[in-house]
Amino acid sequence: MPVAWDEFRLVQAIAERGALAPAASHLGINPSTAFRRLAAVEAELGARLFERHRSGYVATPAGEAMAAAAARMEEEVARFDREVADRAHTPSGLLRVTAAATLVTDLLMPMLGRFRARYPKVQIELVTSEEALNLSRRDADVALRATHDPPPNLVGRRLTTIAWAIYGLARQEGDGGVDSGEADWVSPSEAVAGGLFARFVAARAGPERIALRLNTVQGLCEAIVEGVGIGPLPCYRGDRLAALRRLSGPEPELAGSLWLLTHPDLRHAARVRAFMDHVAGEVGPLRPALEGRQGEDPSSRASARREAVPGTQS
Repeated sequence: MPVAWDEFRLVQAIAERGALAPAASHLGINPSTAFRRLAAVEAELGARLFERHRSGYVATPAGEAMAAAAARMEEEVARFDREVADRAHTPSGLLRVTAAATLVTDLLMPMLGRFRARYPKVQIELVTSEEALNLSRRDADVALRATHDPPPNLVGRRLTTIAWAIYGLARQEGDGGVDSGEADWVSPSEAVAGGLFARFVAARAGPERIALRLNTVQGLCEAIVEGVGIGPLPCYRGDRLAALRRLSGPEPELAGSLWLLTHPDLRHAARVRAFMDHVAGEVGPLRPALEGRQGEDPSSRASARREAVPGTQS
Protein backbone atom coordinates (compact mmCIF):
# COMPACT_ATOMS: atom_id res chain seq x y z
CA MET A 1 0.00 0.00 0.00
CA PRO A 2 1.26 3.53 -0.79
CA VAL A 3 2.43 5.47 2.24
CA ALA A 4 -0.06 8.17 3.22
CA TRP A 5 0.87 11.83 2.90
CA ASP A 6 0.46 12.29 6.67
CA GLU A 7 3.21 9.74 7.30
CA PHE A 8 5.58 11.69 5.04
CA ARG A 9 4.83 14.77 7.13
CA LEU A 10 5.52 12.80 10.33
CA VAL A 11 8.92 11.63 9.10
CA GLN A 12 9.79 15.15 7.92
CA ALA A 13 8.85 16.66 11.30
CA ILE A 14 10.95 14.12 13.24
CA ALA A 15 13.95 14.60 10.91
CA GLU A 16 13.80 18.38 11.23
CA ARG A 17 13.36 18.40 15.04
CA GLY A 18 15.42 15.33 15.99
CA ALA A 19 12.93 14.04 18.55
CA LEU A 20 9.42 12.64 18.81
CA ALA A 21 7.97 15.09 21.34
CA PRO A 22 8.59 18.34 19.41
CA ALA A 23 7.60 16.63 16.15
CA ALA A 24 4.34 15.43 17.70
CA SER A 25 3.65 18.90 19.12
CA HIS A 26 4.19 20.45 15.66
CA LEU A 27 1.70 18.02 14.12
CA GLY A 28 -0.83 18.35 16.95
CA ILE A 29 -0.66 14.71 18.05
CA ASN A 30 0.50 12.85 21.16
CA PRO A 31 4.10 11.56 21.33
CA SER A 32 2.74 8.03 21.87
CA THR A 33 0.70 8.35 18.68
CA ALA A 34 3.77 9.57 16.81
CA PHE A 35 5.77 6.61 18.12
CA ARG A 36 3.14 4.05 17.00
CA ARG A 37 2.76 5.65 13.57
CA LEU A 38 6.53 5.73 12.99
CA ALA A 39 6.83 2.07 13.95
CA ALA A 40 3.97 1.18 11.60
CA VAL A 41 5.57 3.04 8.68
CA GLU A 42 8.93 1.38 9.21
CA ALA A 43 7.24 -2.01 9.36
CA GLU A 44 5.29 -1.29 6.19
CA LEU A 45 8.42 -0.15 4.34
CA GLY A 46 10.64 -2.88 5.80
CA ALA A 47 13.33 -0.29 6.56
CA ARG A 48 14.45 1.75 9.55
CA LEU A 49 13.93 5.45 9.02
CA PHE A 50 15.72 6.69 12.16
CA GLU A 51 18.54 5.58 14.44
CA ARG A 52 17.52 6.03 18.08
CA HIS A 53 20.19 7.66 20.25
CA ARG A 54 20.15 9.18 23.69
CA SER A 55 20.59 12.57 22.02
CA GLY A 56 17.60 12.03 19.76
CA TYR A 57 16.49 10.60 16.42
CA VAL A 58 18.92 10.64 13.48
CA ALA A 59 17.51 9.93 10.02
CA THR A 60 18.86 6.97 8.10
CA PRO A 61 19.37 7.30 4.33
CA ALA A 62 15.84 6.00 3.87
CA GLY A 63 14.54 8.52 6.40
CA GLU A 64 16.43 11.36 4.71
CA ALA A 65 14.96 10.37 1.34
CA MET A 66 11.45 10.27 2.77
CA ALA A 67 11.88 13.64 4.52
CA ALA A 68 13.22 15.17 1.29
CA ALA A 69 10.23 13.78 -0.63
CA ALA A 70 7.93 15.32 1.98
CA ALA A 71 9.62 18.72 1.53
CA ARG A 72 9.13 18.54 -2.24
CA MET A 73 5.47 17.58 -1.82
CA GLU A 74 4.97 20.42 0.66
CA GLU A 75 6.42 22.91 -1.80
CA GLU A 76 4.17 21.61 -4.57
CA VAL A 77 1.11 22.01 -2.33
CA ALA A 78 2.18 25.55 -1.41
CA ARG A 79 2.72 26.40 -5.09
CA PHE A 80 -0.73 25.04 -5.94
CA ASP A 81 -2.30 27.13 -3.17
CA ARG A 82 -0.55 30.24 -4.49
CA GLU A 83 -1.76 29.59 -8.03
CA VAL A 84 -5.34 29.08 -6.91
CA ALA A 85 -5.24 32.24 -4.79
CA ASP A 86 -3.72 34.18 -7.68
CA ARG A 87 -6.39 33.00 -10.08
CA ALA A 88 -9.11 33.88 -7.60
CA HIS A 89 -7.85 37.44 -7.15
CA THR A 90 -6.41 38.25 -10.57
CA PRO A 91 -9.10 39.27 -13.08
CA SER A 92 -9.15 36.81 -15.96
CA GLY A 93 -11.51 34.93 -18.24
CA LEU A 94 -14.49 35.94 -20.35
CA LEU A 95 -16.57 38.95 -19.31
CA ARG A 96 -19.88 39.57 -21.12
CA VAL A 97 -20.97 43.21 -21.03
CA THR A 98 -24.22 44.64 -22.39
CA ALA A 99 -25.18 48.25 -23.06
CA ALA A 100 -27.37 50.26 -25.40
CA ALA A 101 -25.74 51.30 -28.67
CA THR A 102 -25.51 54.98 -27.72
CA LEU A 103 -23.76 54.16 -24.47
CA VAL A 104 -21.35 51.84 -26.27
CA THR A 105 -20.22 54.32 -28.91
CA ASP A 106 -20.22 57.51 -26.85
CA LEU A 107 -19.23 56.32 -23.41
CA LEU A 108 -18.18 52.71 -22.95
CA MET A 109 -15.86 52.01 -25.87
CA PRO A 110 -13.06 54.41 -24.80
CA MET A 111 -13.14 52.83 -21.35
CA LEU A 112 -12.72 49.29 -22.69
CA GLY A 113 -9.33 50.01 -24.19
CA ARG A 114 -7.97 51.28 -20.91
CA PHE A 115 -9.55 48.37 -19.03
CA ARG A 116 -7.90 45.85 -21.35
CA ALA A 117 -4.54 47.58 -20.96
CA ARG A 118 -4.88 47.21 -17.21
CA TYR A 119 -6.34 43.68 -17.20
CA PRO A 120 -5.01 41.88 -20.29
CA LYS A 121 -6.19 38.46 -19.07
CA VAL A 122 -9.85 39.47 -19.33
CA GLN A 123 -11.54 38.86 -22.69
CA ILE A 124 -14.62 41.02 -23.27
CA GLU A 125 -17.71 40.05 -25.22
CA LEU A 126 -19.76 43.19 -25.82
CA VAL A 127 -23.48 42.70 -26.47
CA THR A 128 -25.12 45.84 -27.87
CA SER A 129 -28.81 45.76 -27.05
CA GLU A 130 -31.58 48.23 -26.31
CA GLU A 131 -33.37 45.52 -24.33
CA ALA A 132 -32.41 44.51 -20.81
CA LEU A 133 -30.75 41.11 -21.10
CA ASN A 134 -31.40 38.44 -18.49
CA LEU A 135 -28.35 38.45 -16.23
CA SER A 136 -29.85 35.60 -14.21
CA ARG A 137 -29.53 33.37 -17.30
CA ARG A 138 -25.99 34.67 -17.86
CA ASP A 139 -26.96 36.44 -21.10
CA ALA A 140 -24.45 38.96 -19.76
CA ASP A 141 -22.29 39.39 -16.66
CA VAL A 142 -22.50 43.18 -16.37
CA ALA A 143 -25.05 45.65 -17.74
CA LEU A 144 -24.58 49.40 -18.23
CA ARG A 145 -28.09 50.85 -18.31
CA ALA A 146 -29.83 54.22 -18.21
CA THR A 147 -32.91 53.57 -16.10
CA HIS A 148 -34.85 54.87 -13.12
CA ASP A 149 -35.86 51.37 -12.01
CA PRO A 150 -33.09 48.75 -12.13
CA PRO A 151 -34.37 45.18 -11.75
CA PRO A 152 -34.67 44.24 -8.06
CA ASN A 153 -32.88 40.93 -8.62
CA LEU A 154 -29.66 42.70 -9.66
CA VAL A 155 -27.04 44.53 -7.63
CA GLY A 156 -24.70 47.34 -8.58
CA ARG A 157 -24.21 51.04 -8.29
CA ARG A 158 -25.75 54.25 -9.58
CA LEU A 159 -23.00 56.12 -11.39
CA THR A 160 -24.56 59.47 -12.31
CA THR A 161 -27.48 61.27 -13.94
CA ILE A 162 -27.76 61.44 -17.73
CA ALA A 163 -29.26 64.81 -18.65
CA TRP A 164 -31.19 65.44 -21.89
CA ALA A 165 -31.96 68.69 -23.68
CA ILE A 166 -33.42 69.79 -27.02
CA TYR A 167 -30.88 70.37 -29.80
CA GLY A 168 -30.95 71.83 -33.28
CA LEU A 169 -28.48 72.94 -35.91
CA ALA A 170 -26.05 75.61 -34.75
CA ARG A 171 -26.49 77.56 -37.99
CA GLN A 172 -30.25 77.99 -37.51
CA GLU A 173 -31.44 81.49 -36.65
CA GLY A 174 -33.59 82.32 -33.67
CA ASP A 175 -34.70 79.82 -31.07
CA GLY A 176 -35.46 77.13 -33.64
CA GLY A 177 -39.19 77.28 -32.98
CA VAL A 178 -39.14 75.22 -29.79
CA ASP A 179 -41.83 77.31 -28.16
CA SER A 180 -43.72 78.39 -31.24
CA GLY A 181 -44.23 74.85 -32.55
CA GLU A 182 -42.99 75.84 -36.03
CA ALA A 183 -39.97 73.51 -36.15
CA ASP A 184 -39.98 69.98 -37.45
CA TRP A 185 -39.06 67.38 -34.84
CA VAL A 186 -37.20 64.11 -34.65
CA SER A 187 -38.65 61.77 -32.03
CA PRO A 188 -38.08 58.31 -30.60
CA SER A 189 -41.18 56.16 -31.03
CA GLU A 190 -43.54 54.85 -28.39
CA ALA A 191 -41.46 51.67 -28.23
CA VAL A 192 -38.51 53.54 -26.68
CA ALA A 193 -38.34 53.99 -22.89
CA GLY A 194 -42.00 53.20 -22.45
CA GLY A 195 -43.02 56.14 -24.66
CA LEU A 196 -41.30 58.74 -22.45
CA PHE A 197 -39.66 60.60 -25.33
CA ALA A 198 -42.66 60.29 -27.63
CA ARG A 199 -44.90 61.90 -25.02
CA PHE A 200 -42.36 64.65 -24.45
CA VAL A 201 -42.21 65.56 -28.14
CA ALA A 202 -45.99 65.20 -28.62
CA ALA A 203 -46.55 67.77 -25.87
CA ARG A 204 -44.48 70.30 -27.83
CA ALA A 205 -45.35 69.55 -31.44
CA GLY A 206 -48.40 68.42 -33.37
CA PRO A 207 -48.29 65.13 -35.26
CA GLU A 208 -47.72 66.97 -38.55
CA ARG A 209 -44.50 68.50 -37.20
CA ILE A 210 -42.86 65.15 -36.35
CA ALA A 211 -40.71 64.56 -39.42
CA LEU A 212 -39.06 61.34 -38.27
CA ARG A 213 -39.68 58.69 -35.64
CA LEU A 214 -37.06 56.12 -34.65
CA ASN A 215 -37.54 52.91 -32.72
CA THR A 216 -34.16 53.33 -30.98
CA VAL A 217 -32.20 56.26 -29.57
CA GLN A 218 -29.44 55.42 -32.02
CA GLY A 219 -29.72 57.70 -35.05
CA LEU A 220 -31.33 60.65 -33.25
CA CYS A 221 -28.13 62.65 -33.31
CA GLU A 222 -27.44 61.94 -36.98
CA ALA A 223 -30.96 62.96 -37.95
CA ILE A 224 -30.68 66.29 -36.13
CA VAL A 225 -27.24 66.96 -37.61
CA GLU A 226 -28.65 66.33 -41.10
CA GLY A 227 -31.34 68.94 -40.51
CA VAL A 228 -34.32 66.56 -40.41
CA GLY A 229 -35.58 68.38 -37.34
CA ILE A 230 -34.87 69.37 -33.79
CA GLY A 231 -35.09 66.83 -31.01
CA PRO A 232 -33.93 65.54 -27.62
CA LEU A 233 -30.39 64.30 -27.14
CA PRO A 234 -28.28 63.35 -24.15
CA CYS A 235 -26.26 66.43 -23.23
CA TYR A 236 -22.95 64.58 -23.20
CA ARG A 237 -23.52 63.88 -26.91
CA GLY A 238 -25.11 67.09 -28.11
CA ASP A 239 -22.80 69.47 -26.26
CA ARG A 240 -19.66 68.16 -27.89
CA LEU A 241 -20.89 68.47 -31.48
CA ALA A 242 -19.95 71.77 -33.10
CA ALA A 243 -22.78 71.33 -35.63
CA LEU A 244 -25.43 71.49 -32.89
CA ARG A 245 -26.57 73.89 -30.20
CA ARG A 246 -28.83 73.56 -27.22
CA LEU A 247 -32.31 74.95 -27.63
CA SER A 248 -33.30 74.29 -24.01
CA GLY A 249 -31.86 73.63 -20.62
CA PRO A 250 -31.69 70.08 -19.31
CA GLU A 251 -35.21 68.64 -19.31
CA PRO A 252 -35.88 67.06 -15.88
CA GLU A 253 -38.54 64.67 -17.17
CA LEU A 254 -36.08 63.11 -19.61
CA ALA A 255 -33.19 62.70 -17.15
CA GLY A 256 -32.15 59.13 -16.44
CA SER A 257 -29.88 57.40 -13.97
CA LEU A 258 -26.84 55.52 -15.25
CA TRP A 259 -26.50 52.15 -13.51
CA LEU A 260 -23.83 49.48 -13.56
CA LEU A 261 -25.49 46.16 -12.69
CA THR A 262 -24.63 42.51 -12.19
CA HIS A 263 -26.14 39.38 -10.69
CA PRO A 264 -25.57 38.88 -6.93
CA ASP A 265 -23.77 35.58 -7.60
CA LEU A 266 -21.18 37.39 -9.74
CA ARG A 267 -20.48 40.53 -7.74
CA HIS A 268 -17.43 39.04 -5.99
CA ALA A 269 -15.91 37.55 -9.17
CA ALA A 270 -12.56 39.22 -9.75
CA ARG A 271 -13.23 40.15 -13.39
CA VAL A 272 -16.66 41.59 -12.57
CA ARG A 273 -15.45 43.54 -9.57
CA ALA A 274 -12.48 44.93 -11.51
CA PHE A 275 -14.68 46.01 -14.43
CA MET A 276 -17.26 47.71 -12.23
CA ASP A 277 -14.59 49.56 -10.26
CA HIS A 278 -12.88 50.61 -13.48
CA VAL A 279 -16.02 51.99 -15.13
CA ALA A 280 -17.09 53.80 -11.96
CA GLY A 281 -13.69 55.46 -11.77
CA GLU A 282 -13.84 56.48 -15.43
CA VAL A 283 -17.34 57.95 -15.11
CA GLY A 284 -16.37 60.23 -12.21
CA PRO A 285 -14.53 62.89 -14.28
CA LEU A 286 -17.29 62.75 -16.94
CA ARG A 287 -20.11 63.72 -14.57
CA PRO A 288 -20.25 67.42 -15.56
CA ALA A 289 -20.82 66.43 -19.20
CA LEU A 290 -23.21 63.59 -18.37
CA GLU A 291 -25.26 65.75 -16.02
CA GLY A 292 -25.51 68.55 -18.58
CA ARG A 293 -23.44 71.02 -16.61
CA GLN A 294 -20.71 71.30 -19.22
CA GLY A 295 -22.97 73.22 -21.59
CA GLU A 296 -24.19 75.80 -19.08
CA ASP A 297 -21.23 78.13 -19.65
CA PRO A 298 -20.95 79.10 -23.36
CA SER A 299 -17.20 79.58 -23.07
CA SER A 300 -16.66 76.14 -21.52
CA ARG A 301 -18.95 74.60 -24.12
CA ALA A 302 -17.04 76.19 -26.96
CA SER A 303 -13.80 74.69 -25.69
CA ALA A 304 -15.40 71.29 -25.16
CA ARG A 305 -17.18 70.98 -28.52
CA ARG A 306 -14.42 69.97 -30.85
CA GLU A 307 -15.99 66.98 -32.58
CA ALA A 308 -17.16 67.53 -36.13
CA VAL A 309 -19.57 65.19 -37.88
CA PRO A 310 -18.47 64.02 -41.36
CA GLY A 311 -20.50 65.60 -44.13
CA THR A 312 -21.68 68.60 -42.10
CA GLN A 313 -20.62 72.19 -41.88
CA SER A 314 -19.51 73.51 -38.50
